[in-house]
Amino acid sequence: MPDTIEATFMPTQLELQELHRHWGWWLALGFSLIVLGFLALSWSVLFTMVSVIFFGWILLVAGVMESIQAFRQRRWGGFLLHLLNGILSLVVGVLFLLNPGAGALILTLLLAMFFIVAGIFRTVAALHLRYPTWGWQLFSGIVTLILGILIWAQWPVAGLWVIGLFVGIDLIFSGWARVMLALAARNVAPAAG
Repeated sequence: MPDTIEATFMPTQLELQELHRHWGWWLALGFSLIVLGFLALSWSVLFTMVSVIFFGWILLVAGVMESIQAFRQRRWGGFLLHLLNGILSLVVGVLFLLNPGAGALILTLLLAMFFIVAGIFRTVAALHLRYPTWGWQLFSGIVTLILGILIWAQWPVAGLWVIGLFVGIDLIFSGWARVMLALAARNVAPAAG
């Protein structure tokens, strides 16, 4: 049993070798995220509206599916809860599709909360895991936390463009952290035998 929490989260040699075996995929993922990030920065209003519309469709489909499932299991004790959740998803999905601008304001506030929580999680995880290139993950977490705080401070004024802009910035830093992890994993000694 490890003596410290940090020792619990240290990657094993097997995990490092697994990273080494798939470092090319991590590299491709990192560069893909960086490209998507720059596209989001270039067309932030478009990315914001597309995100809201996409989320509206997801809620609409989920609402239909959950409502159908609720009626398929009417005798189950959770019928009313699932039916109400399905109806709520349907209504919010339709509202987002009918008025993506208002949806963007709501999602901007939710995005602020997500970035704050994700930034804290990434920062703490980087400090505890200390895998190769953990500093880049730490930097990514701090940037994500700052983005969340900035969104919160500018809401609702920047609701139409901030989602696309900040998602783009987050994608670039997340992609860069994965590129650096891939390059470090490439240098891990492969398994003997």
